[in-house]
Amino acid sequence: ERRLVEKFKSFITEAKDEKYRVLVISGEPTKGGLFHTAQRFVDEAKASGHEVYVAYPTAYIRYEDNAFFIHNVDDKKGFEISSLNTVAFVRRSVTIKKSWSDMISQLEKIGICMVNSRNTIELASDKYRTYLKLKDFGLTQPNTVLIPNKDGVGEALTTLDSEFPIIMKTLEGSKGVGVLFVESERSLESLVQLLYAQDKNTDLLIQEYIKTPYDVRVIVLEGKILGAMRRDVIEGDFRSNVSQGAKVKEYKLTELEMEQSLLASKAIDGSWTAVDFIPSENIEKEPPYILEVNHSPGTRGIEDATKENIVKTLVKYYADPDNRISVPTQCGYFEVVNVKPFGELVAKFDTGNSGRAVLHAEDVKIAGKKISFKLRGKRISKRIVDYSELRTGGGEEKRPIIELDVDFAGTVYEDVQFGLDDRSDMSTDVLLNQDTMTRMNVMVNPNRKYVITTKFTIIKD
Repeated sequence: ERRLVEKFKSFITEAKDEKYRVLVISGEPTKGGLFHTAQRFVDEAKASGHEVYVAYPTAYIRYEDNAFFIHNVDDKKGFEISSLNTVAFVRRSVTIKKSWSDMISQLEKIGICMVNSRNTIELASDKYRTYLKLKDFGLTQPNTVLIPNKDGVGEALTTLDSEFPIIMKTLEGSKGVGVLFVESERSLESLVQLLYAQDKNTDLLIQEYIKTPYDVRVIVLEGKILGAMRRDVIEGDFRSNVSQGAKVKEYKLTELEMEQSLLASKAIDGSWTAVDFIPSENIEKEPPYILEVNHSPGTRGIEDATKENIVKTLVKYYADPDNRISVPTQCGYFEVVNVKPFGELVAKFDTGNSGRAVLHAEDVKIAGKKISFKLRGKRISKRIVDYSELRTGGGEEKRPIIELDVDFAGTVYEDVQFGLDDRSDMSTDVLLNQDTMTRMNVMVNPNRKYVITTKFTIIKD
């Protein structure tokens, strides 16, 4: 495990290292100051020379003079944010209110790199949704069943098909809060009735209880394991949360446990997560029982256990701009783009095209470094910036490359490089490539067309 951490450190050391703006979104400070992990981000970001700002969930975002600013309610100046140089580390407090979560959506719309996205945060915050998602990925978990209403205890128990004791949880909760150990059906019914009496909209689930002296927490960053710790079950309790007083020490993962932990993090599309599991009896051959995937793990316990500066590693990782990825927008495999000066054209978003984007061209004439061609009855002349070499059925072909501006969904992408070709037998005049789709920050749904745009205004299909 330590070897993997060192390997990951060397990987990020070799990457590009730029100063960037660190935005920490955390709960309002208590009398003791910021929460531990939020303060760790502030300290490590400042130590590395990055500008840092702590925004509370009640903050607002302002747009002025072609720039975005985020402000706490008592801060007139604010903190400038940009898709080019800002990373937002989101703590758990944003899930308390939908309006607070909406700020995450605003930041995603601006193109800020989010650690983690709203989708990941909401998925991880809902224990049953997490259970279903992990199930889709074939991961082993304790049997889990929703209690749909205050009278649904009997049906839920029948579906769970597990002996007492069992675990009952609220769908949302952290640090071991909202997790109950239930020893009989009568106790379960009483607890459910009590909780529904206090809040008729409460959300509950029951889960198979797997007795264990400890569980394991694994910290994952973008598909790499940063460290793992064993958390001993608290004496006289059944929980192992550090916040509840559990003792911790470093844990050496098996290859199977590494694989399952990475899969669990992928299941919720997490950037930086903590995966909690109970080891199986045969840890080398049998997969662990995944308990939870946390979207905003605390760092006190894991740093104490591993003696690694996890937060510093995290801050350094995002100093490489190649690692700062915005939350993509879903689009269809056909969408309308405005290729200037030709106007609106249907484009195929081809995820398999790792070469150049392609534009339909008629009556092509080349004179030195200039090329003229017609499209939709309009002739233009452009400078040839390059040639691409292609293998076709007739041998090798050199295709001239030009640059044109493309407007898609209200954003203009300048100097998109197009190869010119006769696409009269194709379904669209424009074929986009992976590089252009990366610039547009889109994720293509292969089953849908015109998710973002409509071809209503285009006369020719």
